[in-house]
Amino acid sequence: MTRSAWGFLPRCASTLLAIAIQSNASAQSMEQALTALPPIGGESVLAFVETTPLVAAEPLAAAEPATAQPAEAEPLSQGIRLDEGLIPIANYIQFGDCPVCPPGAAAAAKPKYPTIVVSGAAQIDGIWFDQDAANQAVVGDARDVAGFRRARLGANGFLAENVRYRMEYDFAFPGRPNFTDVWVDVFDLPTVGHFKVGQWKQPFSMEPATSFRELMFMERSLAFALVPFRQVGAGFFDTAFDEQATWAWSGYRFPTDQYGNVAGDNGYGMSTRETMLLYNDEYDNVVHLGGNYTYNEPAGNTLRIRSTPEVGFTQLDANNLTDFPIPFFVNTGFLPTDSYQVVGGELAAGFGSLVFQSEYMYAMLDRPGNTQLNFPAGYAQLGYVLTGERRKYDKKTAAFTRVIPDVNFGKGNWGAFEIAGRYSALDCNDQDVQGGRLQDLTCGLNWYLNRYTRFEFNYIHPMLDRPLGNDTHADIFGTRAQFDF
Repeated sequence: MTRSAWGFLPRCASTLLAIAIQSNASAQSMEQALTALPPIGGESVLAFVETTPLVAAEPLAAAEPATAQPAEAEPLSQGIRLDEGLIPIANYIQFGDCPVCPPGAAAAAKPKYPTIVVSGAAQIDGIWFDQDAANQAVVGDARDVAGFRRARLGANGFLAENVRYRMEYDFAFPGRPNFTDVWVDVFDLPTVGHFKVGQWKQPFSMEPATSFRELMFMERSLAFALVPFRQVGAGFFDTAFDEQATWAWSGYRFPTDQYGNVAGDNGYGMSTRETMLLYNDEYDNVVHLGGNYTYNEPAGNTLRIRSTPEVGFTQLDANNLTDFPIPFFVNTGFLPTDSYQVVGGELAAGFGSLVFQSEYMYAMLDRPGNTQLNFPAGYAQLGYVLTGERRKYDKKTAAFTRVIPDVNFGKGNWGAFEIAGRYSALDCNDQDVQGGRLQDLTCGLNWYLNRYTRFEFNYIHPMLDRPLGNDTHADIFGTRAQFDF
């Protein structure tokens, strides 16, 4: 076998060292062995020959020269004797690429595609209501609920070095599992960066860009009712100016149902989101500014806007379309619609353990042969990590990420604690449409046991004006146990 001498050296350095130790070689002997190697660019010849048995070395007096005494031993062909133990030669000789060499030291082993990483998440909620008589008369009885808000399993990975994919399904949906993210992303494209196709969260608003695993509260704000969210389509996106800015554009069918389906001669939409960092220092403190726009022509020429007071369990049941344990506090009903547009702005900042985030949206619904309806919404929220950790800002998604405790819960440690407050509003009262005007005050306490486990406690005070002039109130207590991987 003939190989480049210095190309083979990184793969058998351990062998040289082991042989030197076995033969009781001194530092000078090792130096002589290394200097005897052929020069760089030369070639070495490996030959396998018969060997004699190993011999054991007797303990020597300090003043006596080292001499080896014969003893029973396994032949060298079986291994190398180190510290009275027999080590197989295969432990020291590696043919082919070295699996532990740093990049560039040897030819890197090419990964095998596709790669598959299994992911999952579960959220177990308990929600309790206290309604005043006027509120119960307007929206109906809000029943206390306990159950799985989300129970997801998925897989993601790479199909090639520049093609990424994700497939995720939610098993908490009544009736049958539904699609969440099912997409393929081709990246490293010139000029446009990424091309994504499938069902995914459309580029509109900072809240949807934040994973449900990393939200500050149990649910997104009331303004989320105006967001197109997950639709089936295609889009382009990338960062710019050394990741100080992001841009994204998408086109899709609208509205896509919970199973990734939409049908009709019309039913198309587009969304775009652009962000930039006004401030970003060496300590990762940031000030974020963003803008959004979406234009949609809904399939069937009808659209409905509705929302609960920032609590879940409002999924449509594939077997029962009317039985909701939690009523919608604001609801426009189905409206004849030619087009549906929303413009939005974002302002957020993160300084140390403090995070501020806010958005304002303005929806415009054009009705055939009738006047335009306008529905504004917005929120402002503030969070502070009491134990000193922080929510880092992800420059690729232009959103804040999760809190990771410096020390996990256990052995006298308590993990991390975060307190948060939010005001949000959604106004669905305009002209002849009296869907309701809802304002929420929310307080939250989050306990992070470790990176992947947390408990949440929310108190929500909704103030509903529906119909116009009928001011009603309620109190809601929510708890959640969440784990993900």
